[in-house]
Amino acid sequence: MNRDMAVEVDGLRADPSELLRSAGLRVTAPRVAVLTELAALPHCDVDTLSRVTRQRLGSVSTQAVYDVLRVLTSHGLVRRFEPAGQPARYEINARDNHHHLVCRVCGAFADVECAAGRRPCLDVVDSHGFVIDEAEVLYWGTCPECTTTH
Repeated sequence: MNRDMAVEVDGLRADPSELLRSAGLRVTAPRVAVLTELAALPHCDVDTLSRVTRQRLGSVSTQAVYDVLRVLTSHGLVRRFEPAGQPARYEINARDNHHHLVCRVCGAFADVECAAGRRPCLDVVDSHGFVIDEAEVLYWGTCPECTTTH
């Protein structure tokens, strides 16, 4: 396994090609490149991901990156979240129950573990009949760097 091409999932390093195969997906250069770049740049938006993927492959359209992300998300390899007022962000799906911190000043992102318990956000007072399987929580504030400079 090429170390440059390894991604981390569930705390373990894995070959992107093996991740694709284990999800029943065909291994293609754009899929491998997108997984590799997301491992290096978590919380990435499509424009940034398209740029760095083009640098790695030489040529790939933004639409191709969207298509790859759609497939990877639908197969559970990638997680998508959309902060209010910002473009959608993507990260390798670590299959944990983490949430995100977002700096209102510089836009920095950080992962944060669930506040309490394994999946307390899924235990709502009234589910209105829904079978809840996921919750998305974003915490907004000011990062330490912006707090000291502003």
